[in-house]
Amino acid sequence: MLNIILWFLGIIFFITLISIRQINQYQMGIKFLLGKYTGTMEPGWRLVFPIIQSYKKVDLRVKAVDVPNQEAITKDNISVGVNAVIYYKVAQAEKAVLEVEDFFYAVSQLAQTTMRNAVGQVDLDDLLSQRDRVSESIRNIIDLASDPWGIKVLSVELKDIVLPEEMKRVIGKQAEAEREKRSIIIRAEAELMAAENMAKAAKTLASSEGALHLRTLQSINDISSDQSNTIVFAVPVEVLRAFEGLNKKLSQ
Repeated sequence: MLNIILWFLGIIFFITLISIRQINQYQMGIKFLLGKYTGTMEPGWRLVFPIIQSYKKVDLRVKAVDVPNQEAITKDNISVGVNAVIYYKVAQAEKAVLEVEDFFYAVSQLAQTTMRNAVGQVDLDDLLSQRDRVSESIRNIIDLASDPWGIKVLSVELKDIVLPEEMKRVIGKQAEAEREKRSIIIRAEAELMAAENMAKAAKTLASSEGALHLRTLQSINDISSDQSNTIVFAVPVEVLRAFEGLNKKLSQ
């Protein structure tokens, strides 16, 4: 009798020993009894009896899906190549197992389709200048579609946008034209400011007695500093003064 009890206890101990399963901290276990879902298993050692019970581990860590280069056409009919990376995690482990066969593959395929559709809804200029807005739009669509699978999409980052060579040349010409336009505007504004300052200087010289004479002497001094220059100044200063006096009489 004792031997039977020991044998029975030994069988129980053996079955218990082989039924121990370890769930790591970053995992969640989905438990089945005779093929029917019975609940989740928290991290630690758990018992899963063979034959009648089974389980599946689900990794809860953040995953990165590299979406390969996708050929898409923008709203203004320009062909571009776009690739991205998606960061997501499993929010509900039971849904990720029960509702979809392979959630990793499903999210990857959903991301590719959504990215092509999102690119087709914006112009090329918006795609290049507002990448964050386009990325957020893609994230919202994927997150909404994958919610029944228990997936939470954290972010979508557009890594690269590949343009055709002819479009690169067109954009380069456009940028060059914009720079030339700004250059012409800046030069025109500088000419206007110089003309306004010269007008103010002319009024100041005309209103101050002897100012024109001093300015003439200063100009001669500046020119004479270069030994290679030859200055011929044929008009006497007295003649200039005579013109100044005549101008004053006419103005009165």
